[in-house]
Amino acid sequence: MDKTCLLGVDIGTMGTKAAVYDLQGRQLGSAFEESVLLYPRPGWVEQRPDDIFGSVLRTVRAAVAESGVTPGCIAGIALDGQMGGVCTIDADWDTPTHYDSWLDNRCAGQLPALKRHEDAILARSGCVPSYNHGPKILYWRDEQPATWRRIRSFIPPAPYVAGRLAGLRGDASFMDRTYLNFTPFADTARGCWNTDLLQAFGLDEAKLPRIVEPTEIIGTVSREAAGLTGLLVGTPIAAGCGDQAANVLGAGIVAPGMVFDTAGTASVLSTVIDRFETDGRYKTLMTCPHVVPGLYYAMAYVAGGGLNLRWFRDTFATAQGAAADGDAYRKLDTLAAGVPPGADDLFFLPHMGGRNTPNNTSMRGAFFGLTWRHGQAEIFRAVMESIAYEYSAYLRSVRAIAPELAYRRVLNIGGGARSRVFRQIKSDVLGLDYERLDRDEFGTLGSALVAGKAVGVFADLSASAMSFNKPLDERITPNPAVREEYERRAAFYGRLLEGSEGLFQDLQSLREAHPPSA
Repeated sequence: MDKTCLLGVDIGTMGTKAAVYDLQGRQLGSAFEESVLLYPRPGWVEQRPDDIFGSVLRTVRAAVAESGVTPGCIAGIALDGQMGGVCTIDADWDTPTHYDSWLDNRCAGQLPALKRHEDAILARSGCVPSYNHGPKILYWRDEQPATWRRIRSFIPPAPYVAGRLAGLRGDASFMDRTYLNFTPFADTARGCWNTDLLQAFGLDEAKLPRIVEPTEIIGTVSREAAGLTGLLVGTPIAAGCGDQAANVLGAGIVAPGMVFDTAGTASVLSTVIDRFETDGRYKTLMTCPHVVPGLYYAMAYVAGGGLNLRWFRDTFATAQGAAADGDAYRKLDTLAAGVPPGADDLFFLPHMGGRNTPNNTSMRGAFFGLTWRHGQAEIFRAVMESIAYEYSAYLRSVRAIAPELAYRRVLNIGGGARSRVFRQIKSDVLGLDYERLDRDEFGTLGSALVAGKAVGVFADLSASAMSFNKPLDERITPNPAVREEYERRAAFYGRLLEGSEGLFQDLQSLREAHPPSA
């Protein structure tokens, strides 16, 4: 096959995917490999950088082989990846530490110092301090000084892999601007570092990467990487972007007022806005740079929204004989569909590992209103409804910072989007139509679009992204008969969250008084 193609790689939490696309956005070949997540202690989540790099090598080779294209047809490559965690590199681009995952909370001790600057950080970075780059950087400085001295720079996983493919050294460390809201030391609107805050925390800007555009060519495939992947030496590598930014672009979410629901490991709701505005009132939203210059997306998420559904399936459903696959979810969906809205007055708090937006590290999951009459059906529906109630609060915050926006529909992707019951619940709670697109993979497509723009085969990113996606003919509309009832329940859910904060803080004190053994 002799045609110009592009290669996109998505380094997700649960796995790495590589895909080859032609210039019409058609996927020609793909490959996936599950991640190896390590849990050395409660609250600690790590990955080995060599595992991440190896997964990219293997999936790239497999995707190109499946596509049938020759390596010379690959005009460019870009990678996207997890946004809130950090890899470290030394002067030789070796890794002094593990990958410090966005799910890891060992940096909780560094958060109070950052929270004292919370309002200023939110105004400049677009996000309140959370388990992201800032406290993670401070953790390595404060708790691991010997390792700190070896670290040349802190970068997310995708730039780490891209630099390794290109054979870069530590003084060439980079990170594109779509990650900036995940570090409190950023001035996101200006695309630079907040030198005042760095000085206040005694940090040297030299420890931080150069900030670049997603479409900047940061290098080319080295001879060593070519031998490991099958790509040609000299294939251009674009800087790439964060995984959520790649998903937003890949789905064609490129106009103000477009709403995007990623129902994956995390449950993420994003709304495109045309200016940098921050959520100073509710402190729930992250204002994130879009790949398309001049646009942003206001985003909030439940870190383990999809994990909660899998936890319920694996812990309760499969224990009673259901298959541990999509069939189990279909059976649970059928059960949940038979339960009236409100799950028989049962509520679930979905923050099993702490709340992220707004940040509350002490919060955990809980069922409220549980009785003997509640079974699998009611409990599973309550878990689904909790995500919809969270989304309702997120849209309230978006309306506060951009009241002029008109919302027409929500585009839904991810594994959870396959559930018609889940989509109907969210449509009813939010009062918005829900649609799916005619493809299931958007991260690698977003990265391929970035690569295409970087090498000059796409003149207009927005137009190309929109042309690659078509809605499926299965739009779900809100049921007006339950809208008012869901509004009352969403308001009650908000009071339940607020009222439980003190109890969760007390629970954390109990944990700290008697910590679990390693």
